[in-house]
Amino acid sequence: MPKTTLDPVLPRAQTRVALIADDLRRAIIAGEFPPGARLPSESELTQRHGVSRTVVREAFARLRADGLIETRKGSGAYALDPATQSHQPFSDLDTERLSGVIELFELRSAFEISAAGLAARRRSGAQIDAIVRANEEVAKCFDTGVSTREADFAFHYAIAEASQNKRFPEFLTLIRPGLAPRVELEARGGTPRAYVPNPKLVEEHNNIIDAILMSEPDRAEAAMKEHLKGSLDRYRDLLRNTLAHPHT
Repeated sequence: MPKTTLDPVLPRAQTRVALIADDLRRAIIAGEFPPGARLPSESELTQRHGVSRTVVREAFARLRADGLIETRKGSGAYALDPATQSHQPFSDLDTERLSGVIELFELRSAFEISAAGLAARRRSGAQIDAIVRANEEVAKCFDTGVSTREADFAFHYAIAEASQNKRFPEFLTLIRPGLAPRVELEARGGTPRAYVPNPKLVEEHNNIIDAILMSEPDRAEAAMKEHLKGSLDRYRDLLRNTLAHPHT
């Protein structure tokens, strides 16, 4: 595979991702990497194209989404048969990657906003108590410097249960592994990123609780939308910054 030539018209980071993904896609379809063949490693591709591991991983993510490769932890990326590979829902979701986290937050917004509105209409007294207790645990974790992830999940799960639609908590459980994104654990060069909780987390939760308590579905949905939007925006900014500064 020849070294990629960047298109100066497109944003450089996006061009790098697109061209590397396209080069590998063409090679797989042409049979240069038959099914089961190992693709060049991240290290090889970063050197070959003069890019960071972040860019290479984004390119791999695109190929996984197309059903052209699979990645095996500690082993690398392997070609799949482009003629027979079928795309399975969630099969390519990788929450170690910023793009995967963003996809998941967009999906969460679609159903958790509705869950909050339904909870405001249907919640029982016991369920509102459970929501309040869950947020008290979030506040305790926040004040003591303990990770809020588990308590935050319990808060959102309590709201899903209060929707009185059992599919909401079932779906939340299904995607639970992605609700604690591992992407923040690895920065450029493999250096761990410190976990930094949303400083307005408890306040945003309280806004949701108040709307549910007052049986105001529209306000509950708006509060949940604002809450999830903040997290989504933070990850989008992180992805934008990572791609704009691939070597820092």
